[in-house]
Amino acid sequence: DARILARMKTLIGFVLSAALTGIVQAEEKLTANTLTLAAGQKSAPARIEDMAWYAGQWCGSGLGGTNEEIWSTPRAGVMMGMYRLVKDGKPVFYELLTMLEEKGSLVIRLKHFHPDLKGWEERDESEEFAFVARRGGRIYFDGMTFEPSGPDAVTVYLAIEHKDGKVTEESFRYTRQCSAAGS
Repeated sequence: DARILARMKTLIGFVLSAALTGIVQAEEKLTANTLTLAAGQKSAPARIEDMAWYAGQWCGSGLGGTNEEIWSTPRAGVMMGMYRLVKDGKPVFYELLTMLEEKGSLVIRLKHFHPDLKGWEERDESEEFAFVARRGGRIYFDGMTFEPSGPDAVTVYLAIEHKDGKVTEESFRYTRQCSAAGS
């Protein structure tokens, strides 16, 4: 009994010490379906093969229009992607994306473009989504969540920060079946 009590005290002391020094950190909920890394938290281990299922053409709804994403198969630790939003028969904007292995984990980087291909971000800047965790059938990146529902359907949740600092969530419901006509 004395040994068990001593071990429990040691374990409790370690956990408290780790929590106070920041060793134990947990991600934080950003929106209803997205997470963000806690300050100083590192991305969980992951490999590009963990996202290989996402290679292909995905179409669906979101942001009040028709969305399309096309992703390459993994090669050299990287997948490349293209996104476009079409509303009322006209392109609204495009994205060029990469998903790559970095420091033992994954990161998604993207750049936005107007229909005339003028960039939104500064020349050397991009949006970045670090891998957070994989649990309960969901794959969490910092502010973006993938929730597959079978081999040919996925919902992507995206946390969008507005100019006033408010964060809202948008969902994109995709399937692999894309019509040739488009919208």
